Amino acid sequence: MPHTACEVPVTQTQAAAIFRKTAETFEPAAKSLPQRYFISPEVFAQEQERIFSRQWVLVGHQSQMKKSGDFFLATIAGESLIVVRDQKSEVRGFYNVCRHRGTRLKEDACGHSSTIQCPYHAWTYALDGRLLGAPHMDDMPGFDKSDYPLHRVNLGLWEGFIFVNLAEAGALTSIPSHSHSSALTGASRPSLPAGEKRERRQQDGFVSLEDWFAPLKGKFSHWNMSMLQPAKRIEYDVRANWKLMFENYSECYHCPGVHPQLQKVSPYDSAENDLREGPFLGGFMKINPGKSLTMSGNACACGIADSSRARDRAPAHNRNPSQETENDHDHEHEHDGKNRVFYYSIFPNMLLSLHPDYVMVHQLWPQSSERTLIVCDWLFHPDAFKHNDFDPDDAIQFWDRVNRQDWHVCELSQQGISSKAYEPGPYSARESIPAAWDEYYLQQMS
Repeated sequence: MPHTACEVPVTQTQAAAIFRKTAETFEPAAKSLPQRYFISPEVFAQEQERIFSRQWVLVGHQSQMKKSGDFFLATIAGESLIVVRDQKSEVRGFYNVCRHRGTRLKEDACGHSSTIQCPYHAWTYALDGRLLGAPHMDDMPGFDKSDYPLHRVNLGLWEGFIFVNLAEAGALTSIPSHSHSSALTGASRPSLPAGEKRERRQQDGFVSLEDWFAPLKGKFSHWNMSMLQPAKRIEYDVRANWKLMFENYSECYHCPGVHPQLQKVSPYDSAENDLREGPFLGGFMKINPGKSLTMSGNACACGIADSSRARDRAPAHNRNPSQETENDHDHEHEHDGKNRVFYYSIFPNMLLSLHPDYVMVHQLWPQSSERTLIVCDWLFHPDAFKHNDFDPDDAIQFWDRVNRQDWHVCELSQQGISSKAYEPGPYSARESIPAAWDEYYLQQMS
């Protein structure tokens, strides 16, 4: 039976985004990336150093750690990290390295622990990283436990999602200024008005998570993502370069042939985008009235947003340059939020899919130039779990099928790109977002 919306507070943001049809923002000269970006171990190593070691990377959601002492491990650019909820319920991140002789502290992928103890010589740390005990070290002249806390890693929460940044002070993590020549087409883009700057680089080069996500402030408030709870996680080992998954996610040009079931419910040519350049890209696609992206075609849970007021918004001073003013808003979109699914890619490893009745999130973890681990989570409003007719599998099975269809064609792309016959081909007018993603990626690699 159809579900009704859960009773949740809705945060109204201030300035309306303007959506444009995919083909309207296309640069005709754009082509796919050269072969080396998909097969070269050297390029892969550069990505790990220039992107994944310097950017804010998604590692999970706060719902994974429900109580103090819950932890999970994450590996970023070869570094093992412990993400833990401490005694005060604060989420913290530490390098998984003992301060004694460097032994790895935790081996289990997740679990619960009242302290963090080294398995080698039993140095023991509090959940906030303080060294509590070091057997026989009090006999050493000048030894002070306060000098040996666990090494912290930069960690922050955005809309309930946990992000980690390995960068030290002085590392470059910024949103480039708007005026530049296109790395894909050579076309020059207009500068912002005098006095406006997109660059968010602090003087020392490091950008806080708050500043990094400032362009999206309030944009997704009505989905209440911080309170959502997980129903299922599926991991996929895909034999393809991580960039192919981003490019695939960012267009539905392939949908009629690859996703016939999806195409029946959400027309492939209905895409409109409000974020069209930079690290955050995407927009919405329409869902046929009264339908949902599930196996049954019906909503599988109570709504997680007041869709009648979900007028995708962001404060004017934080708006992406590709967003327009309130007066330019296409008012026909104001009241049809229930008939939309929003897809956004967040550089470098997050795919965020916002449905009226659930949220799906992909984490992308490059393993080599030709292999990617993809972690997919389905999140629902906590009240949904109280309903006897709650059926998350209706959505999970639908997207598991679509995911596997996508990963298969990505693997076929990887195989073809590896051929000596491959050369970059022209993007179609329905692939403006993949072209924009390539553009930003190349900026980060330069």
